[in-house]
Amino acid sequence: MFNVMVDAKSQVAKLCAMDLGQERQYHSQIDHLIEETVKEMITLLVAKFVVILESVLSKLSKYDEGTLFSSFLSFTVKAASKYVDVPKPGMDIADSYVAFVRYSQDMLREKVNEEIYIERLFDQWYTSSMNLIGTWLTDRMDLQLHIYQLKILIRIVKKKYRDFRLQGVLDSTLNSTMYETVRNRLTLEEATASVREGGMQGITMRDSDEENNDN
Repeated sequence: MFNVMVDAKSQVAKLCAMDLGQERQYHSQIDHLIEETVKEMITLLVAKFVVILESVLSKLSKYDEGTLFSSFLSFTVKAASKYVDVPKPGMDIADSYVAFVRYSQDMLREKVNEEIYIERLFDQWYTSSMNLIGTWLTDRMDLQLHIYQLKILIRIVKKKYRDFRLQGVLDSTLNSTMYETVRNRLTLEEATASVREGGMQGITMRDSDEENNDN
């Protein structure tokens, strides 16, 4: 659909031959229509991407401090760990989300011919995602993040930042006020968890970390 808009814009002059004054006015109207259509397409596409992240955060909400699930999980893990080596929740949900984002980015790069549309789409996608994570954390301002929530969010935020930078998103967009808010919150939570939980198994907000499977 993006490519249809690009073709339409390039073909206007050929398809609409008329007097010079009429031509300028008509081309202006067509350009405006195309621009508004592209804006709407980007908004709708970003909304679909954000829904995927919302589903991830919804799953993490089950681990909120004070919830029945979180209390039950903590109790059973601590009780059982006295007798057996209890497996803890893994990073599958974060890795699956990161893989989805990368696949979607690659597909868009392959299918959309107009670079400026890709740039605008990635800018809005990154910004909307970071705003969503920031809002989710703000809603839990008075709660201590569960260690599982923290690990998943650190993995997602770091990979998202790096992947969108590789896609050409500018530092001014990447290092937004919301990103700094999210980064500071996760860094603080990490410091607390490192003392309380005895470590994060190599998962950290620090730029110099070497996480497992960091590719």
